[in-house]
Amino acid sequence: MANTDVPRPPARSGTVIDAGRLWAGGAATACVAALVAAVGVLVFNSVLDVRLVQPPLLLTPTGSLVVNYALTAFVAALVATGVAHLLAATTPRPRLFFGWIVGLATVATMVVPFAAEAAVAAKVCTAAINLVVGIAIASLLTGVLSRTVRTGR
Repeated sequence: MANTDVPRPPARSGTVIDAGRLWAGGAATACVAALVAAVGVLVFNSVLDVRLVQPPLLLTPTGSLVVNYALTAFVAALVATGVAHLLAATTPRPRLFFGWIVGLATVATMVVPFAAEAAVAAKVCTAAINLVVGIAIASLLTGVLSRTVRTGR
């Protein structure tokens, strides 16, 4: 007869990640980030006639600043989705760490234009675009994480 007085180990807790929805949300976030970047470049270049700084990390597969900025923002959002997935799978409180990582990366992208030789208006406008792209990525992916990551007890 089995001894029923032997304590059982506590139930294991685990994190359940709906990876399909996480990456679908990441792809949607990438589209929004690309549109934010494109609209920002169009507004500052075409409407306000400010010649923006071309940051060194800007992907340049085309000769169009609008397209290059949009592609860079798209890729940045996909990279952020990968970081979010990694954090969700490996860390406690992944949204907290994700917020810090994206926040600091956004600040870094805002500082980079100020190292270039350009007019102050160009630096400020480029930093503003980077800020809004960073806010879009952080807020959207944090929401996606909230809906796609569950901690089981």
